[in-house]
Amino acid sequence: MAGIMIFSGTHCHSDEVVRGVANALGSRLWDDSDVVQGVAQRFGVPESKLERTLAGGVSVFNNFTHERQYQASYLKLVVSRLLTADDYIFTGFCTQLVPSGISHILKVCLIADFDYRCTGAMRQQAVSKNEARRIIQKDDERRALWTNHVLGKSPWDSDLYDVLIPTNQVDVKSAVELICANAVSDALKPTENSLQALGDFGLAAEVEVALGRAGHDVTVAAKAGKVVLTINKHTIMLSRLEGELRKVVEKVEGVREVETKVGPGFYQPGVYHQLNPELPGRVLLVDDEKEFVQTLSERLRMRDMGSMVVYDGEQALSLLGEEEPEVVVLDLKMPGIDGIEVLRRIKRKHRNVEVIVLTGHGSEKDREVCMELGAFAYLQKPVDIDELSRTMQDAYRKVKAATDSAAPNRTKEGE
Repeated sequence: MAGIMIFSGTHCHSDEVVRGVANALGSRLWDDSDVVQGVAQRFGVPESKLERTLAGGVSVFNNFTHERQYQASYLKLVVSRLLTADDYIFTGFCTQLVPSGISHILKVCLIADFDYRCTGAMRQQAVSKNEARRIIQKDDERRALWTNHVLGKSPWDSDLYDVLIPTNQVDVKSAVELICANAVSDALKPTENSLQALGDFGLAAEVEVALGRAGHDVTVAAKAGKVVLTINKHTIMLSRLEGELRKVVEKVEGVREVETKVGPGFYQPGVYHQLNPELPGRVLLVDDEKEFVQTLSERLRMRDMGSMVVYDGEQALSLLGEEEPEVVVLDLKMPGIDGIEVLRRIKRKHRNVEVIVLTGHGSEKDREVCMELGAFAYLQKPVDIDELSRTMQDAYRKVKAATDSAAPNRTKEGE
């Protein structure tokens, strides 16, 4: 029997339909949480980050770290492993990662018109009509952000599915019967081509992960062991980059041939950036001296360290509520919340974030207080950029060690 993937809008009776199909066919159930847990266990990525990625959230550091792209490759790899099983129903955002060429998987979309869904939200969540509209719109936006990121299409594009069921017109019983009838159709029996497409999906994901771990961000396609890499950012040393990519990809099991080419983005403004996994890519600089901190940010980027700048303690704490940088470089004397209080709050709520205090006005007493509160280092302005860089790298190594020790199921190679 074919595997079944179901994507739906909220308040479209998806839970009832999924349970009905599972009971009728005796299928096991998987959803996004199974994929997220698999990635967290294998690669040590916090589940909260993966859930934010699935919700369409983009880190402020993403232009430098390509975090969303790397996490999507981890998700693809775990999904590809799940799809080798039989008799399953897979629901959620991760279903959109599966390419259309795998024809023995039935792709279903459950959706209803907006007013029908609002009525359902009002009844089930006991909210006003305006609040119901806001809930539905926000949830649809999450689905649109994610589907546009992975497929470049609307989540409600009928071309993405084999069966699209309007649940405001079709009742749950009829929807279950329709899905079950299609699931046992001879047209969905595995073929040599569809099984090869599943293998290609898994191999492409393996390659994406290997490239991501080496700090590369290129488009990957695979077919019967041949891997095609498309470079969409300009680089002066193209042949050197192609050689580096080949060196990484040829080590992946199952790859028999590698082709590199440039895509349309190669000719657009932008520069190819390889992320060095030994350097911090998520650095938060907190200083009210705007010219100084902007210059520092530029100099760090020249040294392959990604950074974000804020100008006071309140902005820093607000960002930390949504993002978690690896290293914070923190001034002490700032308007509003001072650096010592910011340090205290960071170490209380974000213990794995290392903080380097960089100040031009501190005293020996300030140094003692900062180190007691858990600062990684205490440096004085003006600081030598090489010394600061070395200190940041040391702090990042400590962060990595803590992250690795918190993920006991990971092996050295991420298996």
